[in-house]
Amino acid sequence: MQRRSFMKHAALGGAAAGATLAAPVFAQDMPTITWRLASSFPRSADAIFSGGEMVAKYLNEATGGKFNIRAFPAGEIVPALQVLDAVQNGTVECGHSASYYYYGKDPTFSFDAAVPFGLNTRQMNAWMTHGNGMSLMREFFKTYNIVNFPCGYTGTQMGGWFRNEIKSVEDLKGLKFRVSAFAGAVLSRLGVVPQQIAGGDIYPALEKGTIDAAEWIGPYDDEKLGFNKVARFYYAPGWWEGTLQVSLYVNDKSFESLPKHYQAALSNASAAATNDMIGKYDAENPNALRRLIANGAQLRSFPREVMEACFAASNDLYKELSASNPRFKKVHDDYMAFRDSQVPWFRVAENNFDQFMSAALGRRS
Repeated sequence: MQRRSFMKHAALGGAAAGATLAAPVFAQDMPTITWRLASSFPRSADAIFSGGEMVAKYLNEATGGKFNIRAFPAGEIVPALQVLDAVQNGTVECGHSASYYYYGKDPTFSFDAAVPFGLNTRQMNAWMTHGNGMSLMREFFKTYNIVNFPCGYTGTQMGGWFRNEIKSVEDLKGLKFRVSAFAGAVLSRLGVVPQQIAGGDIYPALEKGTIDAAEWIGPYDDEKLGFNKVARFYYAPGWWEGTLQVSLYVNDKSFESLPKHYQAALSNASAAATNDMIGKYDAENPNALRRLIANGAQLRSFPREVMEACFAASNDLYKELSASNPRFKKVHDDYMAFRDSQVPWFRVAENNFDQFMSAALGRRS
């Protein structure tokens, strides 16, 4: 009875003041929305594919089931490497992808994902959230009708699976290597023949000998795809991916049509999905690596000579791209200045701690 009385008086008071009732406004402010999300990743790569699914889960919970997104694996709506186009053109409202897949359109995309000898996970997160990363990438993606959100990190990736050992720069010559486009542009300067192959097609290409080596992500994903069965030398680090930032792409018109609190919920859901992916990879990779080694994988580090040659080739390519592409240069200069400020700090505390712990645990075992 008290509740009925309160609602009656509230309604009469609102009417007397010329205001509309609260209930209809609230209902209009909570529309039921259903979107489709096209992923660049197969469902079998569950850790990275789950980024899109986790956005949908958190968003559904935050809106009481009013805002729903259905995530589709690579190929179900559009091919893996055409997610950007699908979102840009409005074929789907949103997508989950790795921006360096679109290096061929403009290498500037790669700064939203990973670049050779770039930032690690925490540094990339810092650049995007407290540096100029988000504003620079939002400005860039705006020209493609997209609003971008960080939506997952893989951590530093592995350098890939090789049929034969890499002992010198000479061993890179003629090597047919499935690798991301930016890394491929660097490695081609050292004689590598880079190959662009979607994740689900890597294993058969390696098994048939169409390629000599392949990188994908890291132990957890690589184990699932069975690369250790067809190439036994497992190299580290993936210097072209100090981390991989995966992104949620949202068509700008679709985003602008959302109520403001739905926009905020989407942003927060992306942030939560990002944190979830970091945890998933950090939890799963250690045991996956142990299993791979127990099953015959031969763990190797790239020789210093190879790393130095790749670093020099990367810097040469950066200079050339900066000279020919103003948009690339604008982001590059800010990104690299941020990297150069971060590395000395990480060396003081993080690296010292990690190195001590590694040595201490090694002595204990």
